[in-house]
Amino acid sequence: EKKVRGKKKKGKKKKKSDPRKLELLDACYVLGKACNEVRDLEDARRYLKRAKEGYEEQLGPDSEKALDVTLGLICSTVMSDEERVEKLRVLVERMVRALGEENVETLDILNQLGDQLQKNGEHEEARKVYEWCLAGQEKVLGEDHKDTLGTVHNLGTGYHRVKDYEKALEYYERASKGMEKLLGKTHPDTLRTVTNIANVYWRLEDYGKAEELYQRALEGNKAQLGKDHAGTRKCAMGLAICFGSAGEKLKLSKI
Repeated sequence: EKKVRGKKKKGKKKKKSDPRKLELLDACYVLGKACNEVRDLEDARRYLKRAKEGYEEQLGPDSEKALDVTLGLICSTVMSDEERVEKLRVLVERMVRALGEENVETLDILNQLGDQLQKNGEHEEARKVYEWCLAGQEKVLGEDHKDTLGTVHNLGTGYHRVKDYEKALEYYERASKGMEKLLGKTHPDTLRTVTNIANVYWRLEDYGKAEELYQRALEGNKAQLGKDHAGTRKCAMGLAICFGSAGEKLKLSKI
């Protein structure tokens, strides 16, 4: 008696990506990002959409490149702040599932979600996202990496906005020390943090300390960015307000 053998089911073969198509998609992605940077949003969306569809076909919808270009589309599409937050949340979930919590790209998008939440005034939620991001960056990039220090600064800004000045100073000063070591005392990113520390001391009515820091940031920004740069003008304005506040305090003390 002959045994009837069933046909062996063939597994679905994974489609091989085409290197030439990927090169074209990479070019579309670069063009899309370039258009986004100069706020040519219509062309940015056109190039990024083409790259996204191609990456999903060639590499899969949860590939790193497909997820990266999805972020570009979110950034180049006009939408409400609430809708942008929701889309970023969904993208973070997809990134975590596909690439893991400690992937550099996942951490970058987490930071952007924190920025958007902070912009929307959702400071408590933003703080949680930044702390999640910071824990991953410290582990993956190290405590003194530029991106890690940027997140530390963002946490300082969050505490500053809710008037928790003690915590704001803690994070700002950590960011400032790290940036001085990594970038130098006169780097614009370092001076931006110095300006924010001055803002906190002004709020605490420590006008002498605030004046010292505003002066340092002003001189550094003049040298690095020029006297007409927005960062330089911000320092000059802060210094003028500080002088005014100190003068008013002196007048009141004599009454």
